[in-house]
Amino acid sequence: MLEHDIQKTERTRKTRKRVGRGDSSGNGSMAGRGMKGQKSRSGFSLRPGFEGGQLPLIKGLPMKRGFNNIFKTQYSIVNVCDLNMFPDGSDVTSKTLFEIGLISTLKHQLKVLGNGEITVKITVHANKFTKSALEKLEKAGSTAKEL
Repeated sequence: MLEHDIQKTERTRKTRKRVGRGDSSGNGSMAGRGMKGQKSRSGFSLRPGFEGGQLPLIKGLPMKRGFNNIFKTQYSIVNVCDLNMFPDGSDVTSKTLFEIGLISTLKHQLKVLGNGEITVKITVHANKFTKSALEKLEKAGSTAKEL
């Protein structure tokens, strides 16, 4: 089929509805706008987000509960006292902690907290250490390496 072969079918171009041109046209008097109200008036325009005088959703959002920060860094947390199960001289990484079951995922960064006491001399590789955790590790003779 070529362009010059195409023929017009009936009513390819629909004539527009002319409203408000007398009662005999079928769309006279109120011209399809209804009886009364805001939308029936000429010059009516409604700004986006207007909810009929009710407080718009966008204005109430700051008062709603909850907020998800998509840039938040999540940490897998391990206490210093949990590291006592490792033998002396061992290297502790997030992978070894995951294999034992002290942390549930390898997606998050590892943070060591200073809860409890440590007695073994180990090397701990983590992304973050609290001040108390660093003090307790040094006191026990362990080394802390920040990734």
